[in-house]
Amino acid sequence: MSDAADQIFAALKQSSQSGAPLYLQLRKSIEDAVNRGLIGPGDALPSERDIATKADISRVTVRKAVQDLVKGGILVQRHGSGTFVAPRMERVEQSLSRLTSFTEDMARRGMAVRSAWLDRGLYAPSPDEMMVLGLSSNELVARVARLRIANDTPLAIERASLSASALPDPEAIGSSLYAALELTGNRPVRAVQRISAANLGDEDARLLEVPPGVAGLHIERISYLASGKVIEFTRSIYRGDAYDFVAELRLTGPSEEVRP
Repeated sequence: MSDAADQIFAALKQSSQSGAPLYLQLRKSIEDAVNRGLIGPGDALPSERDIATKADISRVTVRKAVQDLVKGGILVQRHGSGTFVAPRMERVEQSLSRLTSFTEDMARRGMAVRSAWLDRGLYAPSPDEMMVLGLSSNELVARVARLRIANDTPLAIERASLSASALPDPEAIGSSLYAALELTGNRPVRAVQRISAANLGDEDARLLEVPPGVAGLHIERISYLASGKVIEFTRSIYRGDAYDFVAELRLTGPSEEVRP
């Protein structure tokens, strides 16, 4: 990217009198170059020393700008290799009006999906699990935690809890939890989800291959059987740069208005 680098950093050198902090000018120059396609996913940036020389700024300024871009997901740093433009993430649009599994969602999009097991077993329930699932302290809870991967990109961490009576052998689950529940007549028919913003902690960020502290989505889902019984309590972390959740809204007519 030598020609592109010369354009980016030469332009920065000429505009360095604009009044904005130099690290912000450098950050914007690099981000603009990525957005305009001057440098693309996987391209390596020059070293801090080379950038500092080309733009006539200090290495401390270069380091601060690069760290900001890494934190924002524009660049990635690989130990011993250097700094690169981050792979372009194809966003996944998921409807909030249908109760489907991750496996089903990705299959409809023609994406190759797989899971990396983080945990699956039977445990004494936590207070939250007892309350949501209606368990007593002497019952067991089945926990299933997976890293969900589509087209070799980690997208989500799912941590599901169910009564051991509904899932007595978590080790027997194949590629889909819902498929396993359907075999025993325990597949949920509706769910309530709560979505909130979250900054990813070190461990979740490591699993999702993003910088710690970046924006993610925390989703808590409580799923029900047709009888109204709670069957599943899931807490998930999704990559904020990969998901768009979409809901269809309808205008309520006068006859449908809810009155106290």
